[in-house]
Amino acid sequence: MANHPSAEKRNRQRIKRTDRNRAVSSTVRTLVKRVRTALHAKDKAAATTALAAATVALDKAATKGVVHPKAASRTIGRLAAQIHRLA
Repeated sequence: MANHPSAEKRNRQRIKRTDRNRAVSSTVRTLVKRVRTALHAKDKAAATTALAAATVALDKAATKGVVHPKAASRTIGRLAAQIHRLA
């Protein structure tokens, strides 16, 4: 375990950051799952509104460094393409 004050502080920061990142990534996964559920049900209107919420969450997570920016962009693009093909 940490013995120096600076190492103890880093450990406290690590714990807070891990909890925050876990919460953000869980929210992102839930929102993406809602889009995929709407796509599976072939509900274009619900999928479009769910994609808007998921896009905001993914972009915010990418900005904060929870998700890689290219991974977020790729996920948004693939979901949008699936919705576009739903016609």
